[in-house]
Amino acid sequence: MTDPISILILGDVVGRPGRDAVKEWVPRLREAWGLEYVIANAENSAAGSGITPKLFRELNRAGVDLMTLGDHAWKRRDNLDVLDKESHLLRPHNYPADARGTGSIVVETPNGHKIGMVTVLGRVFLGHVDCPFKTIDKALEEFGDDVHIRIVEFHAEATSEKIAAGWHLDGRATCVFGTHTHVPTADERVLPGGTAYITDLGMTGPYDGVIGRDSKAVLFKFLTSMHATFNVAEHNAHLCGVLLRVDPTTGHALSVRRVDLASGEDGVLQGQAAINSLDGL
Repeated sequence: MTDPISILILGDVVGRPGRDAVKEWVPRLREAWGLEYVIANAENSAAGSGITPKLFRELNRAGVDLMTLGDHAWKRRDNLDVLDKESHLLRPHNYPADARGTGSIVVETPNGHKIGMVTVLGRVFLGHVDCPFKTIDKALEEFGDDVHIRIVEFHAEATSEKIAAGWHLDGRATCVFGTHTHVPTADERVLPGGTAYITDLGMTGPYDGVIGRDSKAVLFKFLTSMHATFNVAEHNAHLCGVLLRVDPTTGHALSVRRVDLASGEDGVLQGQAAINSLDGL
């Protein structure tokens, strides 16, 4: 067997705390784990909604190779600028073909491994888009036989829809991961056909709040039904996602491990102990 490669995939990066977590952790992890590639959902990176050209470059310089958007794809005009200029930012592929950007790409890593990536939006509770299952099927067909590593993001609200996608793609994708809820799930596994799966990666951002937002404003909204401005929370940043080990020849996942690296009480991200805890994968 060819030597396995390691890929880090990060859940929704939320605001400045999330970006700071990426900048602190990803360079360390790239070295400590010998990461071949890093993917992150970045649709909440700009003050909780969207991305800007400056923030795309900031995350890219920190070591994130490929970024995605979800249901906030059209929330900021800046998103369109980045989609137009940066091929390594994807929006859901099951939006109409006339929409700006694309949701599918084939990249080649510095070591010469090809990775195909497609991201889609779920339909349950989220709105009217093309069928995510058929959209993924078509994208996988278009990748070509020489693209063995195939990664699918299913940005969706309903756990059932994401789990169904995992089984639908088992044996045809290297990894199927869910995003959107900002809450990490504990169901990571390699399915029988060799596909790594997790229902939701969770959030790379501040956990002392409500899915990344200041808890006082969210509670005011729930208790009064009045409008409230949901600013990004500030404290207890975590970097969340999964670490994949992949056979680049077959494209099968060898292992999938949840990553949850938390900040210390003083606000300084603690590194080496958490890195050591995942060594040997």
